[in-house]
Amino acid sequence: MRHTRWNAGGSRDIATVFPFPMAAAVSLFLAFASSPAAAQETREFPTQTGTVLVETLASGLEHPWAVEAMPDGALIVTERPGRLRILRDGKLSAAIKGVPTAAAHGQGGLLDVALDRQFATNRTLYLTLSVRGDGGYGTVLVRAALSQDEQSLTEVKEIFRMNKFTRKGQHFGSRIAIDKDGSLFFGIGDRGEGERAQDSRDHAGSILHINADGSIPASNPYRGGTGGLAEIWSIGHRNPQGITFDPEGGKLLTVEHGARGGDEVNNPQPGKNYGWPVITFGKDYSGVEIGEGTAKEGLEQPLFYWDPSIAPGAIAVYRGSMFPEWNGDLLIAALKYQLLARLDRDETGAVTNEERLFDGEFGRIRDVIVASDGALIMVTDEEDGAVLRVSKAPTQ
Repeated sequence: MRHTRWNAGGSRDIATVFPFPMAAAVSLFLAFASSPAAAQETREFPTQTGTVLVETLASGLEHPWAVEAMPDGALIVTERPGRLRILRDGKLSAAIKGVPTAAAHGQGGLLDVALDRQFATNRTLYLTLSVRGDGGYGTVLVRAALSQDEQSLTEVKEIFRMNKFTRKGQHFGSRIAIDKDGSLFFGIGDRGEGERAQDSRDHAGSILHINADGSIPASNPYRGGTGGLAEIWSIGHRNPQGITFDPEGGKLLTVEHGARGGDEVNNPQPGKNYGWPVITFGKDYSGVEIGEGTAKEGLEQPLFYWDPSIAPGAIAVYRGSMFPEWNGDLLIAALKYQLLARLDRDETGAVTNEERLFDGEFGRIRDVIVASDGALIMVTDEEDGAVLRVSKAPTQ
């Protein structure tokens, strides 16, 4: 589950006494301030429910794609070119050794990181990444152990590889959600070939479900091999880049990119078909209609959709103490308008309102998680990417 512990405190002031000429002092200060983990000024933003603070915990990362909280409050972050790093006490580690080589091709590279539910004792984590192989590029999922000194990965093992590679550079997916039994749910996009999402014997355009050792869970709809590949949970997804479980009730939720419109929030059910590209609320980038409309018998409807597209990168469900007024709301990281969307939900789970936060203020927001203290942690997918913490402003 993507809602793990975060015990960070507030920002720290920098007080330094310089016993040498001012020019040298200024030069040293500027060098420190531009370093990858240098703290920056906390900014205030009004929201519909009060003022929030956004603190930059680290900057200078190269296209960070995912962030996860470790048991001691440190953060582990992926960078799409292939680096895995740890942010602790305001300092970024060197790249962790032993990370499998990612193919930074198009939208691909090192993608998600998720910590095993027993990480505190077994040090196990999971990564998704794009790799090069027969036919081009595709998505794989690996399991590994983080060494006690946090400098390397050991026991690295590939536990899933998609079955059809292509030279196209888009729609690799792929976030990971860990169920209460330790099994893994993750998504792979249609790889830019929409018709593949309707083929239950093709991993592209699917939500997939495997055990932590790569075996097939008993709950999978095609486990016996009849009707589809045993790993597939649901089909008809264009590019699901966000996936999470609601900590209250355990509902699986995904968010996926549409084309020019038609981004969707779904609750994938086993064996169901979510429509792409037969039905969609979006159009092709050229303006041409796609498929057969917005509904068809036997195909599922989204819980919520956007038109025009906001290009969603991740989804989280807010269950925390810092913002009780957000309890149960969906939080969506968005790339196109560089914002965080908060979707109010009623007691039935239906979306009743959307609030857009930080529009254009920080760049492309790629990931968002809820920390144990109720704050939000986000990363921005930029050449000079950042790790951000969102907290409630103190009341006067």
